[in-house]
Amino acid sequence: MSGRDPHEAHRVATPLELLFDLTFVIAFGVAASELAHMLAENHLGAGLAGFAFATFAVSWAWINFSWFASAYDTDDWVYRLTTMLQMVGVVVLALGIPPVYSSIYEGRHVDNRVLVAGYVVMRVAMVLQWLRAARQDPTRRRACLTYAVSITVAQVGWIAVIVVDTSVPTTFLLVAAMTLVEMSGPWLAEKRMGGTPWHSHHIAERYGLLVIIALGEGVIGTVATLTAVVHDQGWTFDAASVVIAGIGLTFGMWWVYFVIPTADLLHARRERSFPWGYSHILVFGSIVATGAGLHAAAYYLERHSTLDSMATVLAVAVPVGVYLVLICALYVLLVGRFDLFHAGLLTAAGLVLAGAVMMAGAGVDMAVCLLVVTLAPAVTVLGYELVGHRRATASLVHD
Repeated sequence: MSGRDPHEAHRVATPLELLFDLTFVIAFGVAASELAHMLAENHLGAGLAGFAFATFAVSWAWINFSWFASAYDTDDWVYRLTTMLQMVGVVVLALGIPPVYSSIYEGRHVDNRVLVAGYVVMRVAMVLQWLRAARQDPTRRRACLTYAVSITVAQVGWIAVIVVDTSVPTTFLLVAAMTLVEMSGPWLAEKRMGGTPWHSHHIAERYGLLVIIALGEGVIGTVATLTAVVHDQGWTFDAASVVIAGIGLTFGMWWVYFVIPTADLLHARRERSFPWGYSHILVFGSIVATGAGLHAAAYYLERHSTLDSMATVLAVAVPVGVYLVLICALYVLLVGRFDLFHAGLLTAAGLVLAGAVMMAGAGVDMAVCLLVVTLAPAVTVLGYELVGHRRATASLVHD
């Protein structure tokens, strides 16, 4: 475990990494399903709080593993068994997501015992990985030990969060403190302790794969929920429209993400990896929230939702809008400049989303409004394919 070559040619995700990612399908699926239930019952505050807690835990655990694997993937039996232990932790974490939502809604102490237990299992496995790297890669020993120490300190704090019986606001303050500890470790290790040999093209591919997993969850959940509608009512226009909207949004959001030459830009600007990598927690969250919004739309069609048509459309349009803003911000971060072209694309996409919401408020059928929402990513795709790609290419050539 002496460190991979950060300039290794043809570096791609391994079969083990792909297997590891499958456990996150479960975690994202549970988070989306619980948020959809909360939205359908009009418990917006509790739903968003639980979603934020769950999404951070899921995304952060995946991020730390992926950056470690990019630098130190040996794929020997020790590495494989440790990865399997982390997969067990993800499944336990996923099982602990529903109690978090319900306890926040009830206003009592956040019941995060199972979720944090799964998270701690994953992180202890990561400590073992970093200690092994510290022993076998003496030139980067300080960086590896920094990771190991920060993770260990954070896990002690997470266990304290379980034990201490506090109110919901106090719990979230403690969570914020532990989040800072978790994030400070990688920053210190990479910026002050020599860093690790992560591979820019490999990392870009890994993030893209998790984006695809998050996008797929919205489609799977929507189709599964609509099965009941189709069984009871047949293929109505509304049911078909929600399916088309789910596929259309998934395809459009996928296209928006992958039009950016992330790998090349990240390779040219490695120093911007931290804001780029951390910001993806919000990107993953916005994608999964879009899927939850589509779930809520299906509940609306089943007449199992307390939301009206306008609120249902908002449940989809808002996360889509957040996603588009975040992708634009990531592009600007990597390219290094913001101009009126980006502002124009965001404005046009925003007008499409606002139009869909106003149509719902004016009494237009909810399913039709969702079809309009699917046009928002198309605005960004069209702008990039016609003009934006030249700007990204010019930026790379300039570097």
